[in-house]
Amino acid sequence: MGNKTAIVAGASGLTGSHLVKFLCENEAYKKVIIIVRKEFSYSHPKLVTKIKNLDQVTNNDFEGVHDFFCCLGSTKKKAGSKEAFEKVDLVAPVEMGKNAQLQGVNHMLVISAMGANPKSSVHYNRVKGAMEEKVSELSLPHVSIFRPSLLIGDRQEFRLGEQFGATMMKLLKSFFIGPLKKYQAIEAKQVAFAMMQKALEPQSRTVAIYESEVIAQIK
Repeated sequence: MGNKTAIVAGASGLTGSHLVKFLCENEAYKKVIIIVRKEFSYSHPKLVTKIKNLDQVTNNDFEGVHDFFCCLGSTKKKAGSKEAFEKVDLVAPVEMGKNAQLQGVNHMLVISAMGANPKSSVHYNRVKGAMEEKVSELSLPHVSIFRPSLLIGDRQEFRLGEQFGATMMKLLKSFFIGPLKKYQAIEAKQVAFAMMQKALEPQSRTVAIYESEVIAQIK
């Protein structure tokens, strides 16, 4: 068994739940810490559960951690307001990144979104872009940013817009070729696997950004 310790924020989400299982089953990790608001349905000898709200996380939670996986993601509808959405998708990742930095975490791996741009006219993309910008400025040895297209998989909560989009993406998959290929929907399980693989690989860049078509090819 290896000696790496991972911490996962957003472990109960679509991508995070797959990631936790991958990490627990990988020999490189001796401990997998998850930050969740309620009991997690998955159990494993390596798993350590910390039940707390995002604003209760401190740098002590990152003690001894090598890799920080941030899988937080919401929508304005689910969060209830633009401000609440920003707390989950912008404030929390940045503040956790700062806490990780204080404890000497080696690698932060965070899910963003295709089209992320701090100057975008679309609020969602603008928030994701601002998050990318701020975590890239942290003094962490390595930051990996993942920009998936529409995520598909079995969510615990139903999102009508995403469900419709995923269905249409599957029906139109054969049309997404050439320059359009990057817009293909991607399995959340593949995104989770790609995040773990990049955490296990030696990193030469301080900040690396992986677009959806690249994520889909990581084996």
